[in-house]
Amino acid sequence: ASVVVGQAPWDVFVAGGQAFVSTAEGVAVVDLDDRRRTGLIPYANPAGRIEYGEYRAGGTGLVASADGAFVYVAVLRADGTSVLEKMDVTAGRTVDSVEVGLRPFDVLLSGDGAQLYTIDHDSFSVHVVDAESLAARRIEVAPFGIQGGLASWEKPHYAAIDDAGNLLLPYQGLALAVVNPASGAVTVEKMTANSHQHGTAIVEDTLLVIGTGAFGNSTGTPNFTVRDLATDAEEIVPLKRLHETVAPWVHPETGRRYALLSGGYTRDGFWDGITVIDLETFEQQELAVPGRPQALAVVPSGQP
Repeated sequence: ASVVVGQAPWDVFVAGGQAFVSTAEGVAVVDLDDRRRTGLIPYANPAGRIEYGEYRAGGTGLVASADGAFVYVAVLRADGTSVLEKMDVTAGRTVDSVEVGLRPFDVLLSGDGAQLYTIDHDSFSVHVVDAESLAARRIEVAPFGIQGGLASWEKPHYAAIDDAGNLLLPYQGLALAVVNPASGAVTVEKMTANSHQHGTAIVEDTLLVIGTGAFGNSTGTPNFTVRDLATDAEEIVPLKRLHETVAPWVHPETGRRYALLSGGYTRDGFWDGITVIDLETFEQQELAVPGRPQALAVVPSGQP
């Protein structure tokens, strides 16, 4: 099935039996039972003009509270600055906002729901934001420095949260920044993919990362990293196509683990489909999905 959500969608998140989608116009609310859009919450910082592509104004990364009552969405303003907006879903409006770093690709919520983390692509940073008050503080995360500024390729895209509550940010298939959001400490571990990295996720004790090829100080080809977080051992899986985000999926009957990679890469080279990778055999298959799928969300068990 497909549901029209709005123009230039970026990210999707599922909570409370609903899907939330950040578009250039606002956050679409989708009922998963009826599979229809039930609302479009406008931004307090509207785009002004609807455009498309990686640099368009509007919503980017978003996340929702576990009950789906509140949505937190990063919004790129028309002037190039960014804010995090807190939306009350029932009221259908933004109730608070705070300035964060430039162009956050990703927003994550801590396990206890108390803190938010914006992954600020163009600011070499993470903002730690209190979910209630929206008080924010900045942590610089730049394992290769900030030389080059906006033109640099050594910047963060997406992140995942490990069991200890640390943020894991891969860079270039060469470095993994481990950020302690409480102390602000950043440690750097070696990675081996040598590929400009985008989508990031964790399934159980395994980190999954998409590599998009040679950009900046990475010189390799598109690939997929499967990293054991206990041993730091990595399996590097070559990819024939480019991808943007990754979502883990566990087969409900067999318990077998898979990775789903979206073909809607934000730059040239995107394609209309999803690559499915078996995390035991690393065998790949492609599923055709029209419309350049960029973001993926797995519906929790018990939901349609």
